[in-house]
Amino acid sequence: QKIRKEIINRRQNSLQEGHSATLLSMNNLALTYRNQGQWSEAEQLQVKVLERRKARLGEDHPHTLSSMNNLALTYGGQGWWSEAEQLQVKVLERRKARLGEDHLDTLTSMNNLALTYTDQSQWSEAEKLQVKVLERRKARLGEDHPDTLTSMNNLALTYTNQSQWSEAEKLQVKVLERRKARLGEDHPDTLTSMNNLALTYVKQGWWSEAEQLQVKVLERRKAKLGEDHPDTLTSMNNLAGTYQNQGQWSEAEQLQVKVLERSKARLGEDHPDTLIYMNDLACIYVNQGWWLEAEQLLVKVLERSKARLGEDHPHTLTSMNNLALTYGNQGRWSEAEQLQVKVLERSKARLGEDHPDIL
Repeated sequence: QKIRKEIINRRQNSLQEGHSATLLSMNNLALTYRNQGQWSEAEQLQVKVLERRKARLGEDHPHTLSSMNNLALTYGGQGWWSEAEQLQVKVLERRKARLGEDHLDTLTSMNNLALTYTDQSQWSEAEKLQVKVLERRKARLGEDHPDTLTSMNNLALTYTNQSQWSEAEKLQVKVLERRKARLGEDHPDTLTSMNNLALTYVKQGWWSEAEQLQVKVLERRKAKLGEDHPDTLTSMNNLAGTYQNQGQWSEAEQLQVKVLERSKARLGEDHPDTLIYMNDLACIYVNQGWWLEAEQLLVKVLERSKARLGEDHPHTLTSMNNLALTYGNQGRWSEAEQLQVKVLERSKARLGEDHPDIL
């Protein structure tokens, strides 16, 4: 990071600020910031690079589109899905027009937009894009290429989120076996596959199978990435959820408290991941009958989710529903009903009357 800052300073002193070499250095530093979770610093640099590349190279130049894509990913990392989606749609349309539907950069854009749809629970839109990307990557790159396996993994997650368990599991087992053979047991991509297969087991209530995989993933991520890495925290959170589903409250709570504290320190109090972890800890309190502790956390989560993600975001609605249940368990029926009516109406509007979550 220090070296990249020095390079930028030297290039700015010796070259024009909009020179391609200076912009490349700024772009690289922004990516370093993003990889460290320094979203604000990454965003500021990426906005500058994008504006200067637009002015110097034009809206449709590959470097401009690359900058637009990078900024969209930074927005997504902060949970700003609408801003990310707007940029990604632009990039996809321009890459299609300039490079064609089957170009690898076009497929990357299609994949990124699908992930943004996933983050917003727009499963149907995500699935349509992911099926296209998978078929085209298979044809162009082969079945075992890392990008093809990533596409297969992403489509499997979309199936999971639509309760299509059999389709999800088949794809995830394929991806896991191929990644083990190609990359090894401890590679981050292999661990991601193992984690995702465990989540499919969780969704079907196969707790023992899920726990075995999740313990493996957590231990390997700790060793490879460190205790505070976002992927390690995700594993810890997932295992805590599996403990909770088996009634192992003490083990679940201990892990969840660790996850929440580390996420606050690394990502901040209002980051979407931190809010998810706070909500999950509140659920553990609810299941133990600790209504006051649960309520205090859920009120915080709800207010921050509204401010950060919007009133109709799935995470906001989940928090609202959980707070309503907490009110109900305390005999506060009127407050519970008001929230539940809101959740139902907004969920219907967002997902449709026949969605599994509504029924």
